[in-house]
Amino acid sequence: MIKMNERIPGRNAKEIYKLIRTQGVALKADLLEKSKLTVSTLTRILEELISLGLILEAGFGESTGGRKPILYKINPAYAHVFGLDISRTYSKLILFDLDLKIVDTVRWSMTTSMTPEKLINEIIYAVQTMMTNHNIALASCLGMGIGAVGPLDRTQGIIRSPKYFPANGWSNVPICQMIEEPFGFPVMLDNGTNTSILGEYWASSQYRYQHLLYVTAGVGIRSSMMTSGKVVYGAVDMEGSIGQMIIQTDGPPPREPGGNYGSLESYVSIYALEQKAQSLLKSGRKCMLNELVYAPEDVRFHHLLYALNEKDPLAVEIFTQSATCFGIGLANVLNILHPEHVILGGPLIDTNDLFFAIAKEVALEKTYDSPSYSVEFSRGKLGSDGIATGAAVMMINQLTE
Repeated sequence: MIKMNERIPGRNAKEIYKLIRTQGVALKADLLEKSKLTVSTLTRILEELISLGLILEAGFGESTGGRKPILYKINPAYAHVFGLDISRTYSKLILFDLDLKIVDTVRWSMTTSMTPEKLINEIIYAVQTMMTNHNIALASCLGMGIGAVGPLDRTQGIIRSPKYFPANGWSNVPICQMIEEPFGFPVMLDNGTNTSILGEYWASSQYRYQHLLYVTAGVGIRSSMMTSGKVVYGAVDMEGSIGQMIIQTDGPPPREPGGNYGSLESYVSIYALEQKAQSLLKSGRKCMLNELVYAPEDVRFHHLLYALNEKDPLAVEIFTQSATCFGIGLANVLNILHPEHVILGGPLIDTNDLFFAIAKEVALEKTYDSPSYSVEFSRGKLGSDGIATGAAVMMINQLTE
């Protein structure tokens, strides 16, 4: 196997490759201006990158009087890379080329029988099958990036102790080692929110945002921050700590010991919505949910979504209250971090328009110095592929490290 740091020879060549990759298509004049290299040095590097198959000539730019300038782009077929998403409800493996075009994908439900050992066996088989089906040699595979539910030990490649996995055994899992051993290619691990924000950053054609915030709401609430194209890491892995932000000190008790009373997560999570609906039904409230379940304890998120889509008043009330709390929590974060752009994702955001709209409205209303501090909100571009895409980006980035 070719070592990752040896695929591109020399620091200058790595910088030129990074510039071309970031721009998508680059003119030699632009590369000269941004790299500060001499014409002869840049010409030599471009020729070497072409000979190694790392970049391609991509036609000609507009002439300014002389010959038309040559355009350069990365060669998407130089290598392939795997991105793996390990979440509580499903896991997904995607095979990408270097342009992040999806070549193949497979998804598994995270059932009560999906232990780490079973999932790893499925992943190994899927990798072998994909490489065979698409005629990919091991030497032309950069490796695999993994975005997973935390807490994690990124440096050791270990999934430490995530909560609410359906199957047992998801504690202190050396996931990177277990995948590296049968293949020999490098494997990297990071939190799913961190890989999501990487994926969304590279999915933007202009990379115009310097300060990005990503927040996902579903089983819990997780967040990630990016500045100047790099993920911001704290002293410890605490991607879920945003969910423990206190909204009301005498609010609902935490779901798990050690959590805060009245935390954001106790108002904004699938579990919180289910608990709220069950409580209201037990108090005698009548609504469409009475027709969907035998008893209040049977209410689940999909019932709430169905009722919401049918504009059931109680379902609308529950989602509105939760989205309002989410907006307040987001405003608190905005007042501290001041991002330019906020990307919201996860089941509570992706499954309906109401939640996103209310959360955004409340967040903007409660943000200090609004509207002079203008922050943009979006749902992102990648949807459910975001974690795996960003995990692949994490590996591709290693080419120029």
